[in-house]
Amino acid sequence: MIAFATSCATRGLTGVPVTVEADIANGLPAFTIVGLTDRAIQEARERVKPAIRNAGFKFPQRRVTVNLAPAELPKEGTGFDLAIAIAVLRAEDASLRLDGLAFLGELALDGSVRPVTGVLPMARCLAAAGVTRLIVPVDNAPEAALADGIEVLGAASLQACVAYLRGDGPLVAGVRDGSPPSLAPEPDLAAVRGQGQAKRALEIAAAGGHNILMSGPPGAGKTMLARTFPSLLPDLRSDAALEVAAIYSLRGTLRERPPTTLRPPFRAPHHSISRAGLVGGGTGLARPGEISLAHHGVQLSHQS
Repeated sequence: MIAFATSCATRGLTGVPVTVEADIANGLPAFTIVGLTDRAIQEARERVKPAIRNAGFKFPQRRVTVNLAPAELPKEGTGFDLAIAIAVLRAEDASLRLDGLAFLGELALDGSVRPVTGVLPMARCLAAAGVTRLIVPVDNAPEAALADGIEVLGAASLQACVAYLRGDGPLVAGVRDGSPPSLAPEPDLAAVRGQGQAKRALEIAAAGGHNILMSGPPGAGKTMLARTFPSLLPDLRSDAALEVAAIYSLRGTLRERPPTTLRPPFRAPHHSISRAGLVGGGTGLARPGEISLAHHGVQLSHQS
């Protein structure tokens, strides 16, 4: 018996739809996951089995093979747990309806669904791929609801998800957070006294989208002036704000910047930051660096 479920992986700053294929065959009990996966996905075997069992379902005592397609695409993270569990259960229970559905989420050993990073860009990718409904952890539902063209449902546990797929119970509808962001007021260039030449240079740079280099002794006000630069910039368009929010979601720092804000981001990394921290990188799939986090905004760089 074979079953299919849809999930999503990240590649760069976008998502790629992934088909989770589960095959159950006769043979000695075994659980194998293939498809160019990292260690976190391989460890899903030790999360999915007890999660299914502790959720009140029976894990097949046969040979279970799970493939994440396309197999040539590198995949990492724990966001495939829920899709793997649903595909395994669907292989033995034809009553689960998966048409037009996709799944994102990490499973705890007791069957609860934990939040993951990068949900917003993956939700936008799945919507563009024609997925009509997306089941995510409850904590990720407001973030995923920012994507247009897809219905978002929040699942607190594997039991609730399976009950919904059988038509026995509802899930929490994901609603985008419409409350105004509570951000500290940004420094305003109008509050700076003096420094007329530097202020004029900032205005020209903001109007033309130029870089600007400020040089002077410590205490001259260079950093103070640079921090007022975003006050000269207009609010972002809604699509540009979503692009910025997607980058912060991939980095796992969306709490630092509410996705509803339209103000351009401002980043001021320390001068001792590593190359990977500045331009992005790390082990496995590259994570966005400070340059990417300043997308559509301003980055302050110190040179010693």
